[in-house]
Amino acid sequence: MTESPFSSTYEDARRRFVQASRAVGARMSSYPLHIEDGAEGEDFTIDVAVLGPEDAPTLVTSSGVHGVEGFLGSAIQLAQLDELRGDIASDVRWVFIHGVNPFGFSRIRRFNVKNVDLNRNFLSDDSQYTGAPAGYDRLNGFLNPATPPSRFEPFRVKAIWNIARYGMSALKQCVARGQYNYPRGIFFGGSGPSQAFQVIKENTADWIGPAKRVLHVDFHSGLGAYGSYKLLLAELTGSDECQWYERVFGQDLVEATDVSGGTAYRASGPMGEWLQDQFSDRDYRFVTAEFGTYGPVRVLASIRAENRAHHFGAKTSQAFRNAKQELLECFCPADQVWRRKVIAVGLDILSKGVRGLAASHA
Repeated sequence: MTESPFSSTYEDARRRFVQASRAVGARMSSYPLHIEDGAEGEDFTIDVAVLGPEDAPTLVTSSGVHGVEGFLGSAIQLAQLDELRGDIASDVRWVFIHGVNPFGFSRIRRFNVKNVDLNRNFLSDDSQYTGAPAGYDRLNGFLNPATPPSRFEPFRVKAIWNIARYGMSALKQCVARGQYNYPRGIFFGGSGPSQAFQVIKENTADWIGPAKRVLHVDFHSGLGAYGSYKLLLAELTGSDECQWYERVFGQDLVEATDVSGGTAYRASGPMGEWLQDQFSDRDYRFVTAEFGTYGPVRVLASIRAENRAHHFGAKTSQAFRNAKQELLECFCPADQVWRRKVIAVGLDILSKGVRGLAASHA
């Protein structure tokens, strides 16, 4: 691919994804979302491309669950589609789910039009969309100030003080686990199933067909050291499933959910765990491919500032534009070295995934 796979807008990413999918002969499906915030003539859709034999082991990729992170995930999907133009394996079924949160992708937000973090929205049928982690109530004023953005607020000082007081791991778990009490707050899981959740729920069985073995790679960014990556699992250390991931991808690159002080945190309502539960009669393996950018204080500051600007700032203000620019930089750095590296790593992850699926069926 001579042109960079990174797109400058959601609309451009979507257009390129559709074109690349058609170029490899994929079956395309588009699922429009009803979003009142959209400008006239503006489309927000979850686009899905499927190719390969129905009964083959299936490799699923998804991008943009966290809106702005779609720039990274879409780029890897586009690069993979370009690779497939010359060599489509006959023993693997591919499913590409593009732009799970198209509104956030388009508007440079992590959340959807109702401020929902989709990776906190996939709750089981018997779960209630209520509650918040212990301590979130106490931090609400700091995390979600109900005022326009200010250039002079000492966020970093406040963040460092809270880290020193509670500890990074405990604070990360409290803040990012997911909450259902503050609709304008960060990491809000919603008051019910989102439109994106409904699309995934109603159509995934069709996309993966009768495949008994599925590997799903969901692309994310913003956690971990700059330029590094981890494959985050729902499974526990030492389990048979965890050992399979370690054999396929490398022990040092896989992180189980029970690792103390690890890259991630235990979230409420993640898409991956819901899918694994939904397809518990199959071997549905799921990894979150998490690419590191900047430090946690800067990343949290960018999420907080954009959310504040979105709810309380003037869209024509410089502060609003600065918040969007910083959020984009924190989740998809403009650094070309970083971008080339994550594309190469993303393609390598998928290549190993294909070999892992094939070996499992040898």
